[in-house]
Amino acid sequence: MTAAPILPERSEWTVDDLDGLPKDLPYELVNGRLILPSPTALHQDMCVRLLLALEADCPPEYFVSFDLSVRIDRRNEPRPDVVAIRREHADRSPVPVDGALLAVEVISPTSNFRDLYDKAKVYAHAGVSTYWVVDPLHERITLTEYTLGPRGEYDVVTHTDDVFVTERPWKVSVDLPALTARRRAVLERGA
Repeated sequence: MTAAPILPERSEWTVDDLDGLPKDLPYELVNGRLILPSPTALHQDMCVRLLLALEADCPPEYFVSFDLSVRIDRRNEPRPDVVAIRREHADRSPVPVDGALLAVEVISPTSNFRDLYDKAKVYAHAGVSTYWVVDPLHERITLTEYTLGPRGEYDVVTHTDDVFVTERPWKVSVDLPALTARRRAVLERGA
């Protein structure tokens, strides 16, 4: 058995600091804070379902992935739960932010504020044109679609718990009631 790595104490992290850390942990850097997410199986399942919905009509010049680092600046290298990028960046990590068209975050109990506010501001400031926040923490799963407005901030385009259909970044449909039913069935079997 190997010992867990001991991370250096820092009040502020930069992307340069990440180079000295073990490569096998999913680091995220948001506003100079180092985050080591530990998602549940249900969270990861939701990410896969969203990835598949995005892949269905993905144009050949783009690529959809999950848990991929996006380099924004020296204080920010988030890992969106799902991200749509230009295909020419498919073999890179981290992906330069100008290659990201859509960032998707699935809220967890420990990421609510970070996903709704911190990351939204970071992605908007970096020019990511579309941002989705999926909230599975209530009785019905919701999806909120944001697009970059003229002032460089996100505007809410859609907030729904029904079938979500959009043309951004391309034609995508997400059956939120089916995802809610799937989550409910998994949780009921575990009870």
